[in-house]
Amino acid sequence: MIFADKALLPTGWADNVRIEMSEGLVSAVQADAASQSGDTRVSALVPGMPNVHSHAFQRGHAGLTEIRGAGRESFWTWREMMYRFALSVSPEDVATLAEMAYVEMLEAGYTRVGEFHYLHHAPNGEPYDNPAELSDRIFSAAEQTGIALTHLPVFYAHGGFGPKAPANGQRRFLNSVDRFVDLVERCDARKTRPQDRVGFAPHSLRAASHEELNQLREALPNRKLHIHIAEQVQEVEDCLTFYGRRPVDWLLDTFEVNEDWCLIHATHMTEVETQGVAASKAVAGLCPVTEANLGDGLFPAPDFLEANGRIAIGTDSNVRIDVAEELCILEYGQRLQSRARNVLAREGGSTGRRLFDATLSGGAQALDAPVPQIAPGAPADLVALTEGLALGHDDALLDCWIFGRNVEPSDVWAAGVQVVRSGRHICRDAVQARFLAVLHRVLC
Repeated sequence: MIFADKALLPTGWADNVRIEMSEGLVSAVQADAASQSGDTRVSALVPGMPNVHSHAFQRGHAGLTEIRGAGRESFWTWREMMYRFALSVSPEDVATLAEMAYVEMLEAGYTRVGEFHYLHHAPNGEPYDNPAELSDRIFSAAEQTGIALTHLPVFYAHGGFGPKAPANGQRRFLNSVDRFVDLVERCDARKTRPQDRVGFAPHSLRAASHEELNQLREALPNRKLHIHIAEQVQEVEDCLTFYGRRPVDWLLDTFEVNEDWCLIHATHMTEVETQGVAASKAVAGLCPVTEANLGDGLFPAPDFLEANGRIAIGTDSNVRIDVAEELCILEYGQRLQSRARNVLAREGGSTGRRLFDATLSGGAQALDAPVPQIAPGAPADLVALTEGLALGHDDALLDCWIFGRNVEPSDVWAAGVQVVRSGRHICRDAVQARFLAVLHRVLC
């Protein structure tokens, strides 16, 4: 049981809250309560955040692409390093890299991850005897660390619009539609925990043709569908050349985009496209730290939120894993562009609270999960925050966590199990030792 001096409940902040848990769920919540012997006492408690977009293996080369080469650096030059790393890791390495990423996610306050997983085959491009070999490793990493998983196997068939032949560095990603559908069904069979889900992810319009997208939608109905779209200017230009339409415009006109879709990045949209995505009720999966690291651009967040658009955050390349940093950069990017403050807040409201609430609900929708909340019947995915110097109104705690850095996660429960104590995951030492051994072998 947990006793929190304050907790963020569906009705707002409450004091002296006692939470009981059973079978992975919150079983009872009592405000204005007294603590009891054996309770774990914390300063403040909030729901755990969904991480809508992760490539876990990329945690292994975080920070190793910051040397400038000849000419202009961009996503496309960064991608070459990522391909080299992707070709060098074994199934055991993939499991270890994912475990490390998930340990850090839980320490940061994420309690569910959407794993956009496109490593499927052996380094030479040949399928494993078990086509879901590497997906199995992702499930195992989630089970070992405790994070809830929405697994999103990625369909990847082409190297660009046309379709262009895939590059050699993409050989671990490639599948036919039939083989991919078999992979998704094997992932369904692999699930062992009630909190886990399986969706699917056509990688992008450049990696999946119109016909293949139709076939996937017909073969895999009633699932969450995630897709990279309009992340880079070159992608927009290439789509214009091939389809005669911008990517988001083409997608909205060609498919019935709805609440089952999550559009990852959607950075380069016109005003009409922005309104169209908001009206569709699809989630925009934003990855501000990665988008900044790659120099992608800024999502039109003020207009999107004004149109009641739905957003979520993800760690994408996992160059940094930090809930507060994603939300901070989301807001700060808008401040730099507009030369104004508190751009994404409602009038009279807290910026931190607006971003936290929006990304909780958007992340849950995109990952096919209940909205995180501290309420009976909800998953017991909870994050304790150190109260630090958060003075004034209750939402100041979120503002200080996101923008002030004197509040941080201290303890985390995933499905009712305490997996982070005093800021450290209970498996960190063992996982980190294996992680460092992988990096030494692969990179040195």
